[in-house]
Amino acid sequence: MKEIRSILASYDAANHKLEKLALAAVVNVEQSSYRRIGARMLVSSNGQWVGGISGGCLEGDALRRSQQAIFSNKVSRVVYDTIEEDEHQIGIGLGCNGRIEVLFLPIDPEDKDNPIEKLRRIEGKKEPGLHLQVIDSESHIDSLGRSIYVSHPNAVSEDFPIRLQSIQETLDVSFRERKNQIAFAETMHGERVKVLVEFMRPETRLIIVGDNYDVNALVGIAEHLGWESHIIGRRKKISQQVFALAKRVYEYEQFSEIVLDDYSPVVLMSHDYNWDKKILPLVLEKGAPYIGLLGPKTRMEKMRDELNLPGLEKVAHFHSPVGLDIGAESPEEIALSIAAEILSVFRNRSGGPLRERRGSIH
Repeated sequence: MKEIRSILASYDAANHKLEKLALAAVVNVEQSSYRRIGARMLVSSNGQWVGGISGGCLEGDALRRSQQAIFSNKVSRVVYDTIEEDEHQIGIGLGCNGRIEVLFLPIDPEDKDNPIEKLRRIEGKKEPGLHLQVIDSESHIDSLGRSIYVSHPNAVSEDFPIRLQSIQETLDVSFRERKNQIAFAETMHGERVKVLVEFMRPETRLIIVGDNYDVNALVGIAEHLGWESHIIGRRKKISQQVFALAKRVYEYEQFSEIVLDDYSPVVLMSHDYNWDKKILPLVLEKGAPYIGLLGPKTRMEKMRDELNLPGLEKVAHFHSPVGLDIGAESPEEIALSIAAEILSVFRNRSGGPLRERRGSIH
């Protein structure tokens, strides 16, 4: 979501009388690629861009293709195939080794339904949804690039040129498993097109319980990741840096005002045993998808026994000691460890070394 926000900010800052824009979007990936489906890059006719579709090996050609889309005012689709050993193929020797499909979409600022305005509507959503886009069309080039956002797999819309019923199973799987899917669908005229079903996560809302200086590091990492931070602690102890970066700051007594959803991890790091002990049952009751408790295991066990919470350490979404085992010592390293564990839980990954993973790293 951070990349989308950056693209929206760049679009809003552009002088549309002097600059023309195009959006490049990764819509399919086979085998290895630095960026995955959903990576986007906003390109200006003056050669500037925001975002990215690869680790740098494709951006130069993508810039050229985007400018072609701008000046032709036509949507185009390009397949970058770096699997085969071809010295003339872009990306060889740069670690791509995959097949990447990219759509290049010219942007009409007068069109209130252009791809950027559609992203703006998605960016503000607090619940997950699905972004559907036609990424290949043999007969009707006009349908290429057409897209729609639906808040639920069963949502019905007349604004999209395909029959959603023809890909209903794909929509259900994508929403349930929180994964992108590719499907072949039928248009209203009975023709087949390829559709990307992109699962759109809402912004992660990190809830931090604590007001000591180590909160600064965690809020800083959350900012870089594009997460929204909410802080609970004594306002008079919280730094100006945290106030500047946090979405909202609460006093401990205001914890009941916090609303948690499936994208709201909670980290208790107050360094105050009594406050952690008081707030932990409230977090468990609210049903946070991730709960991290800072401190040694003996501290957690004492709290567990005093709260009469047998089996607390076996609760799947409860993590104490919090963070991945990377040997973290400084506040910044500890923050990195915590953020990495949250991401691994939300993406359903082990958090172990990639070299030990069998099959694709994605």
